[in-house]
Amino acid sequence: MGNGLFKKDFVLVVIGQIISLFGNAAIRFAMPLYLLNQTGSSALFGTVTACAFIPAILLSPVGGIIADRVNKRNIMVILDFLTSIVILVFSLLMGKVELVVLVAVTMMLLYGIAGAYQPSVQASIPALASQDNIMAANSVINTISSFSSLTGPVIGGILYSAYGLKPVLYVCMACFFISAVMEIFIKIPYKKQAQDGSILYIAKEDLLKGLTFIRKDQPVIGKVLIITCGLNLFLSAMIITGLPYLITEVLGLGELQANKLCGYAEGALAAGGLAGGIFAGVLASKLSIKKAGMLLSGGALSVFPVSIALILPLPGIAVYTVMTICFFIIMVLSTIFTIQMLSFVQSVTPQELTGKVIAVILAGSMCSQPLGNALYGIFFEICKGYEFAVILFAGITSLIVAISSKNIFKSHDMKYGG
Repeated sequence: MGNGLFKKDFVLVVIGQIISLFGNAAIRFAMPLYLLNQTGSSALFGTVTACAFIPAILLSPVGGIIADRVNKRNIMVILDFLTSIVILVFSLLMGKVELVVLVAVTMMLLYGIAGAYQPSVQASIPALASQDNIMAANSVINTISSFSSLTGPVIGGILYSAYGLKPVLYVCMACFFISAVMEIFIKIPYKKQAQDGSILYIAKEDLLKGLTFIRKDQPVIGKVLIITCGLNLFLSAMIITGLPYLITEVLGLGELQANKLCGYAEGALAAGGLAGGIFAGVLASKLSIKKAGMLLSGGALSVFPVSIALILPLPGIAVYTVMTICFFIIMVLSTIFTIQMLSFVQSVTPQELTGKVIAVILAGSMCSQPLGNALYGIFFEICKGYEFAVILFAGITSLIVAISSKNIFKSHDMKYGG
């Protein structure tokens, strides 16, 4: 298909993703940070972010089922409008409702909507791109996601540090509204499926089809899911909870500077995702799933320098620099791995099952995230003054998971874009 990948509908999906994902990144950065600044509690911060994942886990399968039965364009439009309304309601209730409850409920709504939204985006890729261009299309979408995640926390951090939370809310609200309007003009090929029985019966049958396909037809997908759960539990959760906590509460950088640096660090993570997405697209024909375990091992090994930096008597800004560089490397490697896995799943899954299968994977992989966020929040609280031990634990457990994954990919040598 070559240049045909960048036709109007795919370009509109990409632009819509740039705008809405920028808003998502900014609001997900600023809102929990506001809570952390107000309370100073890593346990509370970890618990709230953990709770936010629960609706995403529950609604991802629902989003996958709907994505295979309803026009994917309509799902994107409705959910972006809904996100804009949720942020508007939050801004109106600020100062009038208990902060912890308001942030927790709003984050749960935002993550839940995103959980229902993503299967539609992922399931639309095989409908808009040819088999040869699936890896390239995934790379473009992932690169856009990373670019938005790069600019979101940086701009959100600057706005938040200078003017407070409200301007960030208004910018994000506008992003989702503009994205929804733009998505109205997308045309995604859609074939209506037969609907026999009640909505609950259809939902149950659709979910069972996805699970059956993973269990019987492609059991390697289930093994990939287990590895992803392990990495989310031990590595991703540590970064999500530890990064803002260490920068704002441990390194002694001062609140205003720490908030800005936290935004830059979140931006560096997104830059790692951006670089990983570009590498995955450029090297698509050379990347083999057989060697995917090496990417995970490299990411796990990148955790150890952070622990060492926390042990040594270094200035806070030096520890911050080491942490940011190491987490950047982790994001590069994990993004390449994620794009490989998504491309593999989309390639081996029939189009009428794509939404359901991806939703099962998204929901399953997210299950471990809230548990990890809550646990690391408690670990950091218990290990005050010994934060290096928590980071060391994350590195060791992640490396064990990465080494275990090598056998799973040994018998697979699929490449893309060749």
